[in-house]
Amino acid sequence: MLQTPHPFARFIAILGRGKNLTRSLTVEEAEEAMSMILAGDVLPEQLGAFLMLLRMKEESPEEIAGFARAVRKTLPAPEPGLVAVDWSSYAGKKRQLPWFLLAALCLVQAGHPVFMHGFDGHTPGRLYTGEVLTALGLPVASDFPSAARALRQSRFAYMDLSAISPPLARMMGFKPILGLRSPIHTLARMINPFGAPVLPQGVFHPNYMNTHRNAALLLGENNMIVFRGEGGEIERRPGKPCETLGVRDGVAFEERWPPIMEEPRQLPDETMDVSRLLGVWRGEAHDAYAEAAVTGTLAMILRAMKHASDMEDAQIQAETLWRGRDAGRLLAA
Repeated sequence: MLQTPHPFARFIAILGRGKNLTRSLTVEEAEEAMSMILAGDVLPEQLGAFLMLLRMKEESPEEIAGFARAVRKTLPAPEPGLVAVDWSSYAGKKRQLPWFLLAALCLVQAGHPVFMHGFDGHTPGRLYTGEVLTALGLPVASDFPSAARALRQSRFAYMDLSAISPPLARMMGFKPILGLRSPIHTLARMINPFGAPVLPQGVFHPNYMNTHRNAALLLGENNMIVFRGEGGEIERRPGKPCETLGVRDGVAFEERWPPIMEEPRQLPDETMDVSRLLGVWRGEAHDAYAEAAVTGTLAMILRAMKHASDMEDAQIQAETLWRGRDAGRLLAA
């Protein structure tokens, strides 16, 4: 007896027809496929095959845009104006402490609400944002209402992907099973749960810069920036030039930021002692690399927010914000 093909099988067929017939999914196909996945309407065998076929060819901007559209439809409607910057944090750090957290908190103190999201523990040997925030005594929101309350009270909130989208978190956790990262690592960075108007992105592999920028264009993101960040996070490597791609007022652009310190290479941090973040924030410890990473990252975000006329102005503003921070507290009371 002939069996009727499973409705999801056609998406696998598109991706797996061989080197001459395989093609990427369109935005609409990707949205439909991810909607089925999120609804639980696919078999485990299909999901594994789908993710690895995408991994083999590398996900396209159209696929990421379609996937993001599907995810956004499952999330609560964002409250306009609640968040200024969506800050994704999925890579984890293993060579340097997450200095980008101090850049984000400095931005928050300057009056710009930041929503941060990530997923802890998917790769052994890395320090993840959720655990660092907990170590610093900062809360992690368990759901959207508590995140919204935190944003109104202190202009900062962090949520783990497992609280934002359990199906995405489950797929993110497949890495130890499949042995490879999947497109979910790219997708999670693009979901922008609170609809922030500014969407910075950090990547480890430079070839993903085009993927993020072009997906942002397809999603109608008007202001975003993507660059190769330290460890794959949204963190400037201050001793090196920084090539960036982005969207400003809906128009694609690229910029090359010059180094902001002479030392081209920073040795790995052997201790990764989270308490040093507090020491630098409070001014109790001086670390030229850390402060350059903080202000360099902050400058790029300010430029993406259109608060600076050029790169030099952005760096000056960033250093001013850093010097003027309230070193006695991390967040508003």
